[in-house]
Amino acid sequence: MKKKFRIPLAYQILIGLIAGIIVGAVFYGNPAIETYLQPLGTIFINMIKMIVVPIIVSTLIVGVAGTGDLKQLGKLGGKTMLYFQIVSLVAILVGLSAANIFKPGEGIDMSTLAKGDIDSYVQTTESVQNEGFMDVLVGIVPSNIIQSMASADMLAVIFFSVLFGLGVASIGERGKPVLAFFQGTADAMFWVTNLIMKFAPIGVFGLIGVTVSKFGLESLVPLGKLMILVYATMIFFVVVVLGGIAKLVGTSIFSIIKLLKDELILAYSTSSSETVLPKLMEKMEKFGSPRDIVSFVVPTGYSFNLDGSTLYQALAAIFIAQMYGIDLSIMEQVTLVLVLMVTSNGIAGVPGVSFVVLLATLGTVGIPLEGLAFIAGVDRLLDMGRTVVNVLGNAMATVVMAKWEGRFGKETKSGHAPVEPIGESI
Repeated sequence: MKKKFRIPLAYQILIGLIAGIIVGAVFYGNPAIETYLQPLGTIFINMIKMIVVPIIVSTLIVGVAGTGDLKQLGKLGGKTMLYFQIVSLVAILVGLSAANIFKPGEGIDMSTLAKGDIDSYVQTTESVQNEGFMDVLVGIVPSNIIQSMASADMLAVIFFSVLFGLGVASIGERGKPVLAFFQGTADAMFWVTNLIMKFAPIGVFGLIGVTVSKFGLESLVPLGKLMILVYATMIFFVVVVLGGIAKLVGTSIFSIIKLLKDELILAYSTSSSETVLPKLMEKMEKFGSPRDIVSFVVPTGYSFNLDGSTLYQALAAIFIAQMYGIDLSIMEQVTLVLVLMVTSNGIAGVPGVSFVVLLATLGTVGIPLEGLAFIAGVDRLLDMGRTVVNVLGNAMATVVMAKWEGRFGKETKSGHAPVEPIGESI
């Protein structure tokens, strides 16, 4: 009997990506293309969003209930947040250094740049800025967990899941049926994830086709220097910074990249970290990080450990200042770093988060907000790179935390039921 030929998912996604680029280029400037292709991308993104909350709730409850130790959990939380802040600071400094060394914004004729619409980001930023630190802190504690789940308020969902997991652990034998229910939920949701992933190439085709059909070459040429520098800086960050951290804890960043190649291609194509969250958690558990660590670190990292985004925000802020001929002093750049450290935390669920953070930050050092309109046109292309770095940063964080706790590779690498491999053909 002949073995059935299967095309790995990574190649399927690449085919969808290339086909989308070709179709978008052929129908460039034709608004009809969005009518037909956008629904494909929207359906795929919606399917991923549909499963994110159940997976996070079930895996986090199972992980915390398995730990059952408030002191140990608090210790893990403290170490995790410390690591996130240190790496975010390094990402900001790398972005600032690249912008100051290569000066991508100098010598640009702003009359040749096409402006994008940033009104929606301005409105979002105003609502974010109206919230003080205490408002954000209060918002972590949900008044209605069902409402928080419906609105995908991840910090509130994480807070509830951790407390519920501790509650399940504290009641001993009576909690076992509840734990078994959420274990079964996690197993079922990972199966659903694999099923949904078979639609990924079609979703990528639709999303990329619409994106390419909207781009004007006039905007890409003068902004090419920024795009090249952003990607080069992100590659440097991944290889040198994340690679150095990986070597420090006894692993290799290239091993993680190889492990996550399907997810990285998907994240790049869709510009969405959410699309890979379920498989990222599953694969990092199989890589050797215990389930309770993975289920805590990854969702938390999606709010507090956006290395690609913070690096880009620092670089883009200096780029805009250079476009307007504004020479920021050392103290102003230090202020920029401190403000970015604060504004980039905890608002990952806000649409266009990088733009929102930049809008909330630029005014503090006297950089015109209008400058963002000039890079809005190519933001999708830059967002694709940011998303990949964000995913890799959170994958690396699970390994660091597992090594720091002395538990990497010492426990069962996959506690859920076997599922079909992600590389199935459609």
